[in-house]
Amino acid sequence: VDHLNLIAISKLCQCFNIDVKHPRIFTGPEDTLFGFSVLQHEADGEKSMLVGAPWDGPPNNRKGDVYKCIVGEEKNSNCSKVNLGERNKKNKNLLSLKIFTSRACAPLWSQECGTSMFSTGICASVRDDLEPRETIAPTAQRCSTYMDIVIVLDGSNSIYPWYEVQNFLSNILSKFHISSDQMQVGILQYGEVAVHEWSLKDYQTTQEVVEAAKNISRQEGRETRTAYAIHTACTEAFSVERGAREGATKVMIVVTDGESHDGEELPDALEECNNRNITRYAIAVLGHYIRRQQDPETFINEIKYIASDPDEKYFFNVTDEAALNDIVDALGDRIFTLEGTLGYNESSFHMEMSQIGFSTHKLDDGILFGMVGAYDWDGGVLKEGTSGRIIPPREAFESEFPLELKNHAAYLGYTVSSVVVGDWKRLYVAGAPRFKHKGKAILFELSNEGDVNIVQALNGEQIGSYYGSEVCVLDIDQDGITDVLLVAAPMYLGSGNKEAGKVYIYTLSREVFVSNGTLKSEEKAQDARFGYAMAAAPDLNHDGFADLLVGAPLEDEHRGAIYVYHGDSIYIIHNYKQRIPGLSISPSLQYFGRSVNARLDLDGDELIDLAVGALGSAVLLSSRSIVQINVTLSFQPHSINVIQKTCQRGGRESACLNATACFTTISRSPGPYNLWVSAMLDDRKLSARALFDDSSHRQTQLALQVHTGQTLCYKLPFHVYDTADYIRPISFSLQFKINNTESGPVLNEGWPTTIKKSIPFFKDCGEDDVCTTDLVLQAHMDISGTRYKCDIILRFQSKLSRIRLPLSCEPYVIRSPRRRLAVEVQLQNRLENAYNTSLMLHYSRNLHFSSLSIREDAHFKIECTALGANSHSCNVSYPVFRSQSKVCPCSITLLTGPAHTSFPLGKMCHLSRLFSLSTG
Repeated sequence: VDHLNLIAISKLCQCFNIDVKHPRIFTGPEDTLFGFSVLQHEADGEKSMLVGAPWDGPPNNRKGDVYKCIVGEEKNSNCSKVNLGERNKKNKNLLSLKIFTSRACAPLWSQECGTSMFSTGICASVRDDLEPRETIAPTAQRCSTYMDIVIVLDGSNSIYPWYEVQNFLSNILSKFHISSDQMQVGILQYGEVAVHEWSLKDYQTTQEVVEAAKNISRQEGRETRTAYAIHTACTEAFSVERGAREGATKVMIVVTDGESHDGEELPDALEECNNRNITRYAIAVLGHYIRRQQDPETFINEIKYIASDPDEKYFFNVTDEAALNDIVDALGDRIFTLEGTLGYNESSFHMEMSQIGFSTHKLDDGILFGMVGAYDWDGGVLKEGTSGRIIPPREAFESEFPLELKNHAAYLGYTVSSVVVGDWKRLYVAGAPRFKHKGKAILFELSNEGDVNIVQALNGEQIGSYYGSEVCVLDIDQDGITDVLLVAAPMYLGSGNKEAGKVYIYTLSREVFVSNGTLKSEEKAQDARFGYAMAAAPDLNHDGFADLLVGAPLEDEHRGAIYVYHGDSIYIIHNYKQRIPGLSISPSLQYFGRSVNARLDLDGDELIDLAVGALGSAVLLSSRSIVQINVTLSFQPHSINVIQKTCQRGGRESACLNATACFTTISRSPGPYNLWVSAMLDDRKLSARALFDDSSHRQTQLALQVHTGQTLCYKLPFHVYDTADYIRPISFSLQFKINNTESGPVLNEGWPTTIKKSIPFFKDCGEDDVCTTDLVLQAHMDISGTRYKCDIILRFQSKLSRIRLPLSCEPYVIRSPRRRLAVEVQLQNRLENAYNTSLMLHYSRNLHFSSLSIREDAHFKIECTALGANSHSCNVSYPVFRSQSKVCPCSITLLTGPAHTSFPLGKMCHLSRLFSLSTG
């Protein structure tokens, strides 16, 4: 019976189909952190890799930028700066810029408000040609210092000395943060008439207005027409024509030293100010009254009337012009806190430090943002989509992030994603790596009204591990339902107290993710930060299942490495299929694996490529084509007939066979593929060698070139002579592999690379192919010249037997000078063929084997071999003792010892000791 066995390689190579011998390495300035993020990109047929450089720019203005690296025919090419920050003027301070699909984000984008810098973050939506479309800054707020301020300054004769007023103006203006997105200041001086010294739009820096204030001269005038000046300021100074901005807080500061001459007009002027929402600070300078020793009560009441309520906040009085400088700080602080109840020096923040864009996740109906710095760095999320902007309040996550842990800095939103479970229900995912120092990841529902329902919480196990800093979602069988959720803890301390890192696996079970162990990585005590970056890859090995990339940028003394894991059914295989150390790419790489991305074919071979970021470098690794080779093996004839030898080789008769091996390849690329093939017979000890036709060895090698879908057959003839073992079939094995192991295609993982087939010997034993023999043995001895017979007859039927003769003869003593003892033997096979038949001869040490002779007309052969001093083994008619054979007559001569020796024959020649018979 023929047996065909495909033998799979048990120990697979730890390298697979990612080509590490021919990388494309793009370099940029290290001090810009080039390689911080990478993204594969294609637009208008042009394929490129986008690389983030968050510290790009001069040392005093590191805005950050994106570089575009074209993937062309050249192995390495230069990268050009996109100048995203320059083309979108609203983007500034792009520090920590990250690249996402169709957008670039700067979570540390900051705006200056007063003396504070608020990192609200910003994203820029870009077209395929990388031109900015719009700025996305959902948490950006106008500074509370977004104000239009008009100083209404009394310049009548009674103001003295004027330089003290100039000093006051310079001091108070130096506290203002003059810019287009903060404060603007205009000055109107009055006495009998009102004059615009400068308008709101005239100066855009603090230095400019301070210098302008030094050049203001006193207008003079005998009257103080305060009502007129206030009305002019409300209607003219705050006009759009003079630079007033929509949405800016309007503030008026009135500085005067005496009662107005048009006091009856004050109610109308103030009503006009109220209608225009102008807040008024009023300062009464009492120097003129004190110098004349007059009662200022009426004057003070008028100034309080001018000031907004309450008086304690908006009214000031000073003893003289010099004392104006004493209220500069108090006036400035009250103006800066005008827009809220909290000052900038207080610690409670909502969205001011949200750092939006630190993480983003694209949804079908919008974008989910992580707000790692929101709510005093407790963190949060924000959804911007077709249903509007949804910002859950801090209390929405209270069940998992208790409010009593305020200022605990959980960093919720450090990473965000989403999963699809059950009946196509979408759950959002957010990581909080600092929660209780161990980290947490939550899965939650989010309604259009901002209501949050936390469905599941996953908790870290080790302090400081940063569990939840990175998550990755896998739909392995690509049916639209999430199969695996991976949560990384890149700072997890392993053996040797090193930051080895760990990635936890959670598989979906009835809409809940259950723990399913961890990913396996390099097992040695080293800093690795395994899991610092993760990315799903759409089927790298062409088996129909999604795969996974994991970065470990600190491995190998900060050179870095990435790991490739394969999906199977709805699971991720825990053991990595390929580890790619940065050292294997280039000895100069550092932090290789700090960012990863795999979603496009960039080199044009229709295979997914890998983009990997490093310090100052970005690497593109190509996938290699995977070949599945189907092999069939057949023989003609189907068995080896050693009875009827039909071939000759080297002057000797042999049995010849033709082995035909056919190779068919299946692959996504057309080929051709160079195969190395080795064919080999089994390694049994043959009495005559089994040979290939081209050499005297049992092994041959050949090279084949096969195209996809093509079947190529090759014949291997070989010869078999007589052998000592016709029971076991001869084993024929064929091994094959792809010849170009560095850059060409690779065999499908787990696919068998060895095929074995057993070729049986032809037995001629009927339909059941089982030989049943009927062996008959007769023997007698000729002693002292007489026909002294001690006949022995043995019959047995067996496939494999070894039987000693049970009979004995009478004892006989041989005396000198007779020294010969003849034993005549007849052996007959009356049924089917007997293979490996042997006759064993056993005799005492007093006798010596002399010879064995066969009758001349017999068509048999017997070959005897000494097994020791007192036994021989005789092969009977090898290779086959044929069925229905004639009697095999032979005579065996034994010699006695020296002439003076004598002994009882029975002691020596007990026939039960003399013969034994075996057959295969």
